[in-house]
Amino acid sequence: MPQYAVLIYSPAPADPMELTPDYVALLEQYPAKVTELGGQILTGFALQPSTTAAAVRGDLVTDGPFIEAKEVVAGFFVLEAPDRETALKIAKLNPATIHGGVEVRPLFIAPTE
Repeated sequence: MPQYAVLIYSPAPADPMELTPDYVALLEQYPAKVTELGGQILTGFALQPSTTAAAVRGDLVTDGPFIEAKEVVAGFFVLEAPDRETALKIAKLNPATIHGGVEVRPLFIAPTE
């Protein structure tokens, strides 16, 4: 089954310690919705706030995320879904779409010879 990276974007600094109880309740319901649509979350991680990030460009290291933006990457997970359309349906149900958004990208599989 195809696998997708789902990147979660939230308003900066995207501090997971500031999630409201209502939002946490939505997050807890999400895996069941994923399963109902035929998908499976293989692994996922929440990130520390963007204020803890460091960006590296060549020899230069700067504090903060790689790109300055109102929304930052707050987490990601790997989703297994039957097809892209299902992966997008699953992404649309993610609570992050309420105040931020998600990005769905197929994982690259190196061609075999």
